[in-house]
Amino acid sequence: MKKDIHPEYNEVDVFCACGNTFKTKSTKKEIRVEICSECHPFYSGKQKSVEKGGRVEKFKKKFGM
Repeated sequence: MKKDIHPEYNEVDVFCACGNTFKTKSTKKEIRVEICSECHPFYSGKQKSVEKGGRVEKFKKKFGM
């Protein structure tokens, strides 16, 4: 293995747009993300349940059946 060709793997801060920060390991000095596990709807429990009907339901709605 060659010496001095591998990047350093350090502990860095991750900054989310919601204001949450946490630490991880990376070769970058700082990481900025738009969505993290604190503000993502799936993980925060604020997920909207969108019930989309299939083709039959759409047909029945269109023709009043």
